[in-house]
Amino acid sequence: MILYHGSNVIVKNPIIIKTDIGRDFGFAFYLTPIKEQAEKMAKRTMRRNRDVNAFVSVFEWDENKSDLKYKSFDEADMDWLELVINCRSKKDYIHGFDIVEGKIADDTVGETISFIIDGVIDMEAGLKKLKYQKINSQIAFCSDKSLAHIKYIDSYEVK
Repeated sequence: MILYHGSNVIVKNPIIIKTDIGRDFGFAFYLTPIKEQAEKMAKRTMRRNRDVNAFVSVFEWDENKSDLKYKSFDEADMDWLELVINCRSKKDYIHGFDIVEGKIADDTVGETISFIIDGVIDMEAGLKKLKYQKINSQIAFCSDKSLAHIKYIDSYEVK
């Protein structure tokens, strides 16, 4: 499967970077099967870093998960929401999966999740709100072991 990573730099050798900010599926190297989504992320990262370059790095995933702990969410359901809330609100939360595949909590979705974390709305109300939002897909490679299953094949600049 071909996967894409948008950034302000070309990424040939992915690593898992730990930051101060919680991510949807925890600390991981994030990819998407949606080329346009990666291009938007590259432009967003470029603007956020006040850079002049936006790139998409292209990877091939062998999809052999036999030696990995793998979790896939087909939709934004209660299990998905619980994982995202735990990963975003507890910096040291570890879920134990090598790869997590599921919906991305972009800015609009992230706002709903922030409302849940802050107690403005409950999880059920949040899920109802999310049903009306278009949510893209992401695949988080959460361990060094999982990174061995992807191979850099190309990159291009996003104009």
